[in-house]
Amino acid sequence: MFHGREKELNLLNGLLDKNIASLVVIKGRRRIGKSRLVEEFARKTGIRIFSFTGLFPTKKTTARSEREDFVAQMADLDIVGVAADDWGHIFRQLASYTQQGRTLILLDEISWMGSKDSDFLGKLKSAWDLHFKRNPALILVLCGSISSWIEKEILNSSAFLGRISLNITLAELSLSQCNLFWGTSGSHVAAYDKLKVLSVTGGVPRYLEEINPSMPAEENIRRLCFQKEGFLFDEFRHIFADLFQRKSEIYEKFTHSLLDSAQELTDIYTTLDIKKSGKASICLENLILSGFLTRDYSWSIKEGKESKLSKFRLKDNYIRFYLKWIKPNKHKIELDLFTNRSILSLPGWETIMGLQFENLVLHNRKSIQKILQLFPETIIFDNPYFQHATKTQAGCQIDYMIQTAHHFLYICEIKFSQKPIGIEILSVMKEKMKRLKIPKHFSFYPVLIHVCGVHKEVIESGFFAKIIDFSALLHSDV
Repeated sequence: MFHGREKELNLLNGLLDKNIASLVVIKGRRRIGKSRLVEEFARKTGIRIFSFTGLFPTKKTTARSEREDFVAQMADLDIVGVAADDWGHIFRQLASYTQQGRTLILLDEISWMGSKDSDFLGKLKSAWDLHFKRNPALILVLCGSISSWIEKEILNSSAFLGRISLNITLAELSLSQCNLFWGTSGSHVAAYDKLKVLSVTGGVPRYLEEINPSMPAEENIRRLCFQKEGFLFDEFRHIFADLFQRKSEIYEKFTHSLLDSAQELTDIYTTLDIKKSGKASICLENLILSGFLTRDYSWSIKEGKESKLSKFRLKDNYIRFYLKWIKPNKHKIELDLFTNRSILSLPGWETIMGLQFENLVLHNRKSIQKILQLFPETIIFDNPYFQHATKTQAGCQIDYMIQTAHHFLYICEIKFSQKPIGIEILSVMKEKMKRLKIPKHFSFYPVLIHVCGVHKEVIESGFFAKIIDFSALLHSDV
C-alpha cells in the first residue's frame, strides 16, 4: 500500500524538467517512508534506480565493513569487480555505470555509511562534482533518519553549499491519508475506533500498514503492542535507542519529562533535576529534528508576533504510548497477560488519549482551517496558546488558537471524551476566554473539536461558532 505524499511526489517530478543533475536530501524519523517514497517515484516514472543502504553501526562496525557491504550491494546490482579500499574509488565506479539516461541513485541511511569514515562526505562531494553530475538526467538522493547528522554534516556544510536541489523532511501522513489504510471496510468503522488505533500509530505509514481493518481497535492494539511478537512491542529500541545509541538513556529521560503534558524549558530542568546547559539544549534540539518533539511558541495577540514563551510537546504518539504503557508492562506482556478488556482499563487511559487526540488534531491544522473556511494568507499566527499569570492578568492555556488579519480569534477546545460532551464544557470555555487577554478591537469565536459527539444542549446553546467532529478530519481532502 502507498497512500499520500502527493506534494513530495510532485516536487520530485519537477526535477525531471531540469537539464542538469539533481542532488536531493530526504530526512525524517524511521518508518516514516523515506525510501518508500523514492521507490514509488521511480516506479511511477519508470526511472532506473540503484538503491543502497548503510550497514547498521555496531561496536564491531568499521569504515572497512561499511565499504565492503556497499560493494556487496553493488554486486547484487551486477556492478562487479569493485574494490572496497576507498569511497572515492567506489563512487567513481558507480558513476561509470550511471553516465547516461534517466537514473536515480538512492543512498539510504547515509549517516550509517559515513559515520565511521571522516573522508566519506568529502569524497562523495568530489564524486558529485567530478562524475555523477556529468549525467544531466541523474538524480542522487541522500536519505537518513538521523536528521541532526544530516543538518550538521550536509545541509549546513559548506562542502554541499549550492549543490542541493531539493530538501524534503517527511512528516506523518494526514488523517485523511491515514483513513485510507482501512480500505473499503473503513466506512463501517467508527471514527472513535480509528482514533484508538491512531493514538498508537500516529500518521506513520509503516505502522498503519500493520492494521487489520477487520479487527476491532482493541484487538489491533493488543496484537501490535501487547504481545511479545507484536510489531510495536520492541519497536522503540529500533527507532529510538538505535538512533541515539549510547546516549539513548539521556534522550529517553528528556522525552519522559513530557509524557503527561507539554512543558516549558525551566519545567523540564526542574523535573529532571538538572541545570540549564548547552548539552541539554542539544538533546532537545536533536529530539525535535528527529521528529519526536516539537516546540510550540505562543505570541502577542496585539502585535501578531511570536513571543519568547514556548513549550516543548511530545508529538510522536507511538513514543508516548510505548513509554506510558508498553515499557512498564513488558513483563506482563511477555507472560501473555493482556486482554482487550485490560487495555481499556489501563491507568490514565482517558488522559493519555486526550493528549494523543490533541497531537492528531494539531498535526492536521490545515484541515481545521479549511473547515473554518480560512485562507492561509489571512492567518497571522496559529498554535497552542498560553499566557503566564501576572499581577494584571490570569494564566491561560488554549489548546489551539488561530489569529487572522481581520482581528478574529478562533479559540479551539480539543476535547476527548468517551461519552458525548455535556453542557459543562460551556463553563470551561467561558472561564478560559475570561482569562484570555483579548484586545478590545478583536472578535473571538469558540470552536469545539470532539470525537464521540456532544449533547443536544451544547448545540442548542449556540455558544460555539463551529463544532467539528473528528470524522470530518478523517475525510478532509487537505
